[in-house]
Amino acid sequence: MYRRAYVTCIGTAAVMGILALIVSNHYDRPLLDPEGKFLGPSWARLPLLLVGAVVLDLLPRTLWLSRLRPSAMAGIVRERIRTHWNRERVTLVVVGVVSFYVTYVSYRNLKSCLPIARGDVEYDRELMYLDRVLFFGQDPPVVLHALLGETFSAHILSYIYVLFLPMVPLMLTAWLVWSRNISFGYWFATSQCLAWSLGTLSYYALPTKGPGFEYFSRYNDLTHTPTTDLMNSLASARIDVIHGGVTGIVQSVAGFASLHCAITLLFALMVQFTLRSRLLKAVFWANFAITVVATLYFGWHYLADDVAGIMIAFVSFYLGGLATGQRFDKRSLRSHPTTATSAIPVHPA
Repeated sequence: MYRRAYVTCIGTAAVMGILALIVSNHYDRPLLDPEGKFLGPSWARLPLLLVGAVVLDLLPRTLWLSRLRPSAMAGIVRERIRTHWNRERVTLVVVGVVSFYVTYVSYRNLKSCLPIARGDVEYDRELMYLDRVLFFGQDPPVVLHALLGETFSAHILSYIYVLFLPMVPLMLTAWLVWSRNISFGYWFATSQCLAWSLGTLSYYALPTKGPGFEYFSRYNDLTHTPTTDLMNSLASARIDVIHGGVTGIVQSVAGFASLHCAITLLFALMVQFTLRSRLLKAVFWANFAITVVATLYFGWHYLADDVAGIMIAFVSFYLGGLATGQRFDKRSLRSHPTTATSAIPVHPA
């Protein structure tokens, strides 16, 4: 007996899509495509993303191996399609891209409805006091600003924090298109869908804005960075949605839990368990560590948000691994797949 690796991935996306429809309809909010204004309608963008994934794999490889000789290009393309772009790979790319897209769009819409659905309660004050207890009476941003400074470090942390935005689709594409084992691609996509879904649940379970929005005066002395512009933009959109009655945009302010921490940790875990390069492992673990510091430094999150985000990453990574046929070795940062395809044994060997 077998189960398909993509069942959990598709199921999670379906649940998120249904919840987004229900919540949007209940609060009379239109279901929005958060990136549609800049990247075009989804009915056109999704096919382009799928075609783009194929072109991204074929074009550079063909140009390099053919040494720009037109006569050699057709044979290289045919060979790559035959050996790499089989039915399993195409199914993985389609399922992964569509499932993630549905999950992410649903996440953004559910997050946008948060202050309307749960506007009667916020826990910023409680988490702020918890931060002070954990930092021995001090506020984490005050400590970090004194330790790291408020100019040069702010720019470094800002660029690494903002890098998260393009990294999400790029990392997804890399694992779907180039994972050496099909089950690794499903593992990455499934874990991503689970993490964004659990993050949405945490927003509704413990609504907060985050210290940078609730206690913004503590961050006035920071030098102006791209993060400053991003926070101002999100704060403005939140006001427009809640107080201005604007329905054509999404609001994206929510603190608990930190999905920046969750997703960057997922990246590091996937690199650790599925790639062999020590350099890449070091880079992605460093990216996660710096992201944790940046969330506190700029006031995106409280310490409890980061801890919750880390827990979401571990749960999503483990459940995604089990769903896609990974067997974890005891007491080690290793695992081994029980399959190379989407056909997963019900009882992995």
